[in-house]
Amino acid sequence: MNTMSMINRDSDAPVRVAVIGGGAAGMMAAVAAAQYGAQVTLIEKNAILGKKIRITGKGRCNVTNHCDRDTFLAAVQSNPRFLYSAYAAWSCEDTMRFFEERGVPLKTERGARVFPVSDRAADIAEALRAALKELRVRILTAEAAAILSEQGAVCGVRTTAGVIPCDCAVVATGGVSYPGTGSTGDGYRFAEAAGHTIVPPKPSLVPIETEEPWCRDAMGLSLRNVSVKLIDTQSGKTLFTDFGEMLFTHFGVSGPLILSASAHIKQPDRGRYQLRINLKPALSDEQLDARILRDFEEAKNREFKNALGKLLPAKLIPIVVRLCGIPPEKPVHSVTRAERAALMHALRELTVTFRKFRPIAEAIVTAGGVQVSELRAATMESKKVEGLFFAGEVLDVDAYTGGFNLQIAFSTGYLAGRSAAEKGWQTA
Repeated sequence: MNTMSMINRDSDAPVRVAVIGGGAAGMMAAVAAAQYGAQVTLIEKNAILGKKIRITGKGRCNVTNHCDRDTFLAAVQSNPRFLYSAYAAWSCEDTMRFFEERGVPLKTERGARVFPVSDRAADIAEALRAALKELRVRILTAEAAAILSEQGAVCGVRTTAGVIPCDCAVVATGGVSYPGTGSTGDGYRFAEAAGHTIVPPKPSLVPIETEEPWCRDAMGLSLRNVSVKLIDTQSGKTLFTDFGEMLFTHFGVSGPLILSASAHIKQPDRGRYQLRINLKPALSDEQLDARILRDFEEAKNREFKNALGKLLPAKLIPIVVRLCGIPPEKPVHSVTRAERAALMHALRELTVTFRKFRPIAEAIVTAGGVQVSELRAATMESKKVEGLFFAGEVLDVDAYTGGFNLQIAFSTGYLAGRSAAEKGWQTA
């Protein structure tokens, strides 16, 4: 922790809170601190606030999950108990009310995922920006270089635009995923300088590279209404199963289902895990067989490879033909019951094998971060430096997909901002 002398605290002056990071957690922290009467400076190195918010959910922004506390905490992978106080301070309902009261109507989709009705992530970022303006939060476009302290307490933040004196500072700089949005690990450096332990960052909710070369042939194909199982071949256990959307890429697989599955891969050993894709989960075996027979009857004089157009997307046809082992040129009327069963198996268990995660820069969320046992869960304040608070993805707290990670940012951001303001008034 850097030190700076000669910053005098005047008890008659307003409480000054500096928030480092203009993402979801930082903006919410600044809103909360300002609502509690602090004079707030929000320091953001990007020219635009909420840069990561604006690209989340393919630009739609899954802003929260419409669930109760226990469901929310059950979706948190790392240190859920640490979030009890934060969630009590700012719940999923609070998040929904905040945006709807600011002119952003919301809708709830499958899995209780909440999105703006407009499907525009920018509406969420702009609502936060408008709240900051309304509360007269000062926005400083600059890069934070160091948090300054004297006698074990925060007294300022050194930035590329000069020193910002403050009574309390909130670090909400994100992790190291999507570094183009400004999340470049600055918060870890600030935390370590203050004596904090950093749990090594690793990717969470990340696309997966696969062994199978045919994924490249299906590149760009998005599948809806499929189910995916994640199997640990070492134990034989099913670690994850869900229904929804996925995407084939030049390296393997991505999309919401795959990102969710990735969070369950704790020991990313090459070849250990399989993703089994059911292309027709809504049909029973009897219904699927009847569907295949109907399609075959309509195309009985065609070759097998030309009879699957109603059953599969064009990019998957040569792949499934190859995997099921039926000769491509075989007349459809000659396909045997055993061959039909092989086709059904390929449709039910289109299997790809885990090679490795994509780089952490491509992860939706960073797992790891500031060790939460070194913070006060009731306030988000450091146990090592007075007046230093942390919020959002910089913490060693992460969750599954479904709006839970943004809710963590809002809950911890709100509690940190409110606590910083209250701390400032107590010590003024």
